[in-house]
Amino acid sequence: MNIDELNPDITSVAPSALRAFDHKISQDPNIVKLTLGEPDFNVSEHIKQAAIKAITDDRSHYPYYWGIQELRDAASTYYREKFGYNYTADQIVCSVGATEGLAATFKTLFKPGEGVIIPAPAYPVYKALAGVNHLKPILVDTSSSDFVLTPEEVQEAIDANPETTIKGVVITDPCNPTGVIYTEEQLHALVDVFRDNQIWIISDEIYGELLYGGAKHYSLSKWLPDQTIIVNGLSKSHAMTGWRIGFVFGPTGVIDEIAKAHQFQVTTPTSIVQYASVEALTHGQDDAEKMRVIYEKRCTYLADELTKLGFDMVKPGGAFYIFAKIPAVCQQTSVEFADELAATYHVGVMPGKPFGDDRYIRISYASSMDNIKAAVDGMRQLLQAKVNA
Repeated sequence: MNIDELNPDITSVAPSALRAFDHKISQDPNIVKLTLGEPDFNVSEHIKQAAIKAITDDRSHYPYYWGIQELRDAASTYYREKFGYNYTADQIVCSVGATEGLAATFKTLFKPGEGVIIPAPAYPVYKALAGVNHLKPILVDTSSSDFVLTPEEVQEAIDANPETTIKGVVITDPCNPTGVIYTEEQLHALVDVFRDNQIWIISDEIYGELLYGGAKHYSLSKWLPDQTIIVNGLSKSHAMTGWRIGFVFGPTGVIDEIAKAHQFQVTTPTSIVQYASVEALTHGQDDAEKMRVIYEKRCTYLADELTKLGFDMVKPGGAFYIFAKIPAVCQQTSVEFADELAATYHVGVMPGKPFGDDRYIRISYASSMDNIKAAVDGMRQLLQAKVNA
C-alpha cells in the first residue's frame, strides 16, 4: 500500500517537532537538557502504595468508561476546594492524560471548517488537533500584550476572518510555553466577547497548581459555565506524567457527548491508575506545593541569569518554563540557536518555532539547579563567542 492512499488528515500533520528535537539532542551523552515539560520529581509514596494495593486487590477489570465513581467524586471535591470549580461527578470524564481529553473535546465541539482561536505562542498540540479535525486554526500573536489574550485581539481575529465561523478558543493558564498566568481581571475582560460571539472555551489548566508569588488561579467557567470545557489532570501537580490521567469538566449534556468521543478512542483509563489517582486527590492535596516552592526558586534564579545575558522575557507567573527572546547579537533563528547550543555547548533548550515564534527559545526549569546552572554557563559561552566573532 502507498502512503498516499492513507488518510491525509493524519499524513499531512507532522510528528511532534518538540519530541523530534529532544530525541535528536538526546544522542549526545553529555547533553544537559532543559527541553521537555517533565517534572524531575518522583510520584509520592502514598500514591505508589495505592497503586500496589489496587493490583493486589485485583482492581484489574474494565472500569466504567467515564471513570470510576470514586475518582470522579474525588475530582469534584478536590478541584472545587482548589479552584472553585462547580462540577458534580456526573460532569467529569476521566481521560488518558490531558491530551486525550483535549482530543475528545475538539472532536465533539466543532464541525469541519469552523475556526478555533489559538493565542500564540502555544503548545503545538492545539494546532495539530485543529488540523486532524478539519478545523481552521486562527493563530493570534499575543507578544505585544505580554502573551495574554485580550478582548480586542479576539475581536480583531473574528473581523479578519469573516468567511469562517469561529466557534472556539483555547486558553492555557498558566501557559506553555510562556509561563504567563491570567489575573481574574484579565479573564473577566474576555467574558463579553466570548459570550456575544457564542465561542466555546477550551480551558487547559494542567499547570494550575504551579503559580508563584502568592498568585491565585481563576477559570472562565466562573462566568461562562455553559460555554467552558476545562481540561486538567495529575501529570504536573503530582508528577504523574507517565501514569496518564486527566479530567474533562463540562456542562451537562455536552460532557455526555465528549464522553462518547472519549469512549470510542480509548474506552477508559487504566483501572490501577484510577484507584491510585483517588489516593492522589484525597490525600495528596499538598503534593504540588512541595514542588511549586522549588520551581519558584529555580524560576527566579534562571530569569535573573538570563536577563544578565541579554535575553528579554515576560517573567513567568506559573508552570515551569521561560520563553526567552534570543539576543540580537546572535542573529539566529530559534532552531539555529538551539542547534548550535546543543552541538557545541551540550545544552538542550526548545526552539520557539514549533510554538509559533522563531525569535524565542523555551527553557524548562523542571530540572535540577545544577543542570540549570550548567545550562546558563553554556548559553553564556555561546553569547560570548558571538560577541567576540
